[in-house]
Amino acid sequence: MAFRFESLNIWKDAIEYANELYEIAKKFPTEEKFALTDQLKRAAVSISNNIAEGSGSTTVKNFCSFLDISIKSTLETVNVLYFAEKRQYITSHERQKLYNNAESLIRKIRAFKNSLKP
Repeated sequence: MAFRFESLNIWKDAIEYANELYEIAKKFPTEEKFALTDQLKRAAVSISNNIAEGSGSTTVKNFCSFLDISIKSTLETVNVLYFAEKRQYITSHERQKLYNNAESLIRKIRAFKNSLKP
């Protein structure tokens, strides 16, 4: 038996995006382990978590609320990446690549959300 979210491309994309963020977080200094690194990782995993959790909703409205949280978590990662660039933990090129991936993921989540509405 497969869970509904496992067949969703947005969930798969969110997992891949989180994996990329985990890799970039390895570049952060040790003193950020319980601050910025942890914040980025929690926001990254929150994206796919909310898609998965929302897929178990009994109403479209409730599922859409979880998708909105996924979008907000994606935006949170973008904000953290800007700060990481400012602190010179990552390069402008790295931030831009992840920014583009976030933008694409948000577009896909919004399109999926719109497809759910009657």
